[in-house]
Amino acid sequence: MDMLFTLILVATVFIALVTTRIAADVILMAAMGCLVISGVLTVSEGLAGFANPGVMTIAILYIVAAGLQETGAVQWLSKYLLGNPKGLKAALARLIVPSALLSAFMNNTAVVAMFIPAVQYWSKRIKLPTSKLLIPLSYAAILGGTCTVIGTSTNLVIDGLLQKELGIHLNIFSLLWVGLPITLVGGGLLFVLSKHLLPNRESTLEQADNARQYGVEMRIEKNSRLIGKSIEQAGLRALQFGYLFEIHRDSALLSAVGSETQLYENDTLVFIGSPECAREIQNIQGLRPVDGGAETLEIEHNKRCLVEAVIGPEFVGLGSTIKEAKFRTRFQAAVLSVSRKGHRINSKIGNIQLQVGDTLLLETSQDFVGQYRSRRDFLLVSAINDSTPPNFDKAPLAVGLLLALVLLSATGLLSILEAAMLCAAAMLGTRCITVAKARRNVNLNVITVIAASFSLGAAMTKTGAAELIASHIVTLTPYSPWLSLALIYLITVIFTEMITNNAAAVLMFPIAIATANQLQSDPLPFVITIMIAASASFITPIGYQTNLMVMGPGGYKTRDFIKAGLPISLAVGASSIAIIPFIWPFYG
Repeated sequence: MDMLFTLILVATVFIALVTTRIAADVILMAAMGCLVISGVLTVSEGLAGFANPGVMTIAILYIVAAGLQETGAVQWLSKYLLGNPKGLKAALARLIVPSALLSAFMNNTAVVAMFIPAVQYWSKRIKLPTSKLLIPLSYAAILGGTCTVIGTSTNLVIDGLLQKELGIHLNIFSLLWVGLPITLVGGGLLFVLSKHLLPNRESTLEQADNARQYGVEMRIEKNSRLIGKSIEQAGLRALQFGYLFEIHRDSALLSAVGSETQLYENDTLVFIGSPECAREIQNIQGLRPVDGGAETLEIEHNKRCLVEAVIGPEFVGLGSTIKEAKFRTRFQAAVLSVSRKGHRINSKIGNIQLQVGDTLLLETSQDFVGQYRSRRDFLLVSAINDSTPPNFDKAPLAVGLLLALVLLSATGLLSILEAAMLCAAAMLGTRCITVAKARRNVNLNVITVIAASFSLGAAMTKTGAAELIASHIVTLTPYSPWLSLALIYLITVIFTEMITNNAAAVLMFPIAIATANQLQSDPLPFVITIMIAASASFITPIGYQTNLMVMGPGGYKTRDFIKAGLPISLAVGASSIAIIPFIWPFYG
């Protein structure tokens, strides 16, 4: 009965994660509660995930990543690494190598978050479409994370399980033997087939030279100096980052307006362009946002700024309109415009229903970025005109501390957890990051999801459910360890594309161990396969956070990820299955 209950619960969790908008941490904590209350697990067994060294390492590495972010270490490095390439392939080489390298040693989500604005500016400077560069950025970060144990949270989680269940401790570079080859294969395929795999969204954005296209509505206020002037005289014809699209006058709509069109009080002007266009037109005296912008929030003028925020899967108002979600009240921010898949949404702001991946242009206070950068409501939050630039003077120090972490753990002088604790303490001690910002950057939702997932894995092992699934895998693959390995890889990838990568890894861990036991094989090749497969999410934008993060800024559609990601996924999968048994043999 316990086995049946566990299997039903796991299936329910899987369905809930895929089909509902309930936050992942809520679903998994509820599942953990069910297992404890029903008696399948004891309280200590249910809570064991919160004491796992892998989970604690992830929490501490958030502080290290935040220190690198606050000092601008990634921007500092990218300044010297990106350079001035000639042509797409040279640009991809310049982008893939540093983003993969950095992702091997810090959280790949943080790397992508810091690279996105740099790549957007860089693409304009080298005159290449942003859509040709942001998918490679995401994929390179994913691949780079497979090269070391600290590269992704998934690797740390499985390493923690290995230590607890089998007493096996992986070195920080243990995965390099498989991670580096698949990074070369995946990155090389992107490089060689870039012309065919990567979309060019430039043609659909020919009226606004940016992959994030916004429509911002401004009203000519009473006594404005613009009243009575023509569009040319008002300086609205020669905007650098956008253009005047149309004018709403009473019940009339003036489209394709000419330079001599005269402006009147209460005219609503619709501008289309990049985020910088909003900043540009807000500097024109006599115009104000239609809904009042941040003025209605009583934010002092010198404390306002423009911010871009990408809606995440755990945003509280998904499926609701901006008005129903009480966005202005809840976040103390005024929505100026909404962009979806690179295109502005031509609708009344308050009536727009919010979806995952929507990019909002907000007018809010300067505190918004720091307050919501680490919240799960948004995948990416970046200021257009950042009032608190990074402390670049400490960037070399932050990089040095990261290198020290790597050396201490690689040489075996300290465990990965101990080295991470020492590095985080040094980041705080040297003021690379403040205690308040460090506290904000520890993503408790992710920690909760991972720790609660352990209870499902423990229940599958304790009740024999993992053994039952493993027996079916062995039966389906005529007792061949190679075929069993390939099937476990395939199942893990499917799970990862549909639910969280960490949950997929924890669910598959006991199945992998049970399969190895039935084949009387070393469990390590099966466990390493899960570590790689749980990170190899290239086919869907929802499979991995970095894919969702680049979707809005790159103007991508779901089919772009399928087209680019399918060959990468197949190549990485085939390479992994071919390499892993040679590095970690089935039978020693």
